[in-house]
Amino acid sequence: MAKPKVLLLGKIDHATQTWESLSDIADLIQPRSTNRADFIAECKSGGLDGVAACYRTFASASITGPWDEELVAALPRSLTIAAHNGAGYDQIDVAACSARDPPLRVANVPVVPDDATADTAVFLILGALRGFNTSLFAAREGKWRGQPPPPLGHDPQGKTLGILGMGGIGRNMMRKCEAFGMKAIYHNRKKLSEEMAGGAEYVGFEELLARSDVLSLNLPLNKNTRHIISTPEFTKMKRGIIIINTARGAVMDESALVSALESGQVASAGLDVYEEEPKIHEGLLKSPHVMLLPHMGTWSQETQEEMEKWCIGNIRAGLETGKLKSPVPEQADL
Repeated sequence: MAKPKVLLLGKIDHATQTWESLSDIADLIQPRSTNRADFIAECKSGGLDGVAACYRTFASASITGPWDEELVAALPRSLTIAAHNGAGYDQIDVAACSARDPPLRVANVPVVPDDATADTAVFLILGALRGFNTSLFAAREGKWRGQPPPPLGHDPQGKTLGILGMGGIGRNMMRKCEAFGMKAIYHNRKKLSEEMAGGAEYVGFEELLARSDVLSLNLPLNKNTRHIISTPEFTKMKRGIIIINTARGAVMDESALVSALESGQVASAGLDVYEEEPKIHEGLLKSPHVMLLPHMGTWSQETQEEMEKWCIGNIRAGLETGKLKSPVPEQADL
């Protein structure tokens, strides 16, 4: 009997041997297409018939565009497993995947990115609190700390860290920030068990905004969380608050953030994600009080390799056992 096909959307940069080992149970293929229109046409023409599973990266959106209703409808009916290499999967319309007959099961990569993303958040927290951004650039220009020197920064000790979205990354970050003497409060849709919360205090959304000295955004992007932080929310925060975002750019209104920075309501920000990546809002680029990283939360050798292996493992488990290692929560009952 012919082997099923597995489609690679994107690149395998590190776990090449693990990927190639899938050839014992499947034929590994890549699309001919390099843009969305051609990819949809390739699907509709039958060029990808027989594909049972696919591996996709965040960057593969340059080939397919978002996995919206149009794309999901065009995918071959043989495709029943979509393994996404990432914790966040906002590029994929899971409801459209679930509505197919048979359903297209979606898997992501939880847990593995937690350490690296939390480390990135801690770096941004310390840098934004201490106001290191301006002097980093001044020193390279031969201006020492700056001319004039920047305002004095703040120590993390004793500050209240507000965590919006206390998932694996938020909990990991909280434990690391405790080492710097920060006290954590958090808000989720549901209160965590005492063991899961790890000593962090559960508060309502409004209280989180009002009490935080540093507010870290660690929640997924969906229709309910888009621009969850905007002008009305900034007005409810302490003047001089620090904002950190390592989640998805669109959970915060960037234009509103720029205005809050200009008014001094937000003292500084540390950002790894943006609303229109790779484009960065001009107001953020111009602000001396914003630390900017180009989406490097998981940009480490060890994490990237382990994420690739996990994603490939989802495909192998799905093909061999019919069960995914880490189906997305929305499809837990499929």
